[in-house]
Amino acid sequence: MQIASLKDMYIAELQELVSVEEQLTEALGRMAVVASHPALKDALMHHREETQVQQQRLEAILQQYGADVRAHIDQSMQALLNETEKMFAILQGGDLRDAGLIASAQKIEHYEMAAYGTAAALAGQLDLRNDQRMLHDSLEEERRADALLTKLAKAEVNYDALAA
Repeated sequence: MQIASLKDMYIAELQELVSVEEQLTEALGRMAVVASHPALKDALMHHREETQVQQQRLEAILQQYGADVRAHIDQSMQALLNETEKMFAILQGGDLRDAGLIASAQKIEHYEMAAYGTAAALAGQLDLRNDQRMLHDSLEEERRADALLTKLAKAEVNYDALAA
């Protein structure tokens, strides 16, 4: 796809976000399976459900513009998820693995926050207020997920990893 306008760029950003959420939905399931801390498992599965809703929002926006929903594969998300998979393999012990999962998940959350913030800003510039509101909703969900991961790390998981 050639990008010749700000609207084209916006559409491309949304297409990449669909790829981000699609890849993450699958990965969060795998992350929850290897997590040992019950609250972490719950947080990952809850965020997986949110991620599916976020993907549906993005697809609905793209469909209203007649854009191909599966036009891009986000390579940055692929790289983040590959790093997460490496963490599964090298971290020994459930408590340490949980701390590593949180660290990896927060890197992913920060990438998503940047991507949603960019897309929402573009929607605002294009005066697409409904799109902007939906993208902002997803951005706020990402912020809450990140805050929950921080709380879990600080209150429980990192202490367990330190004691292990």
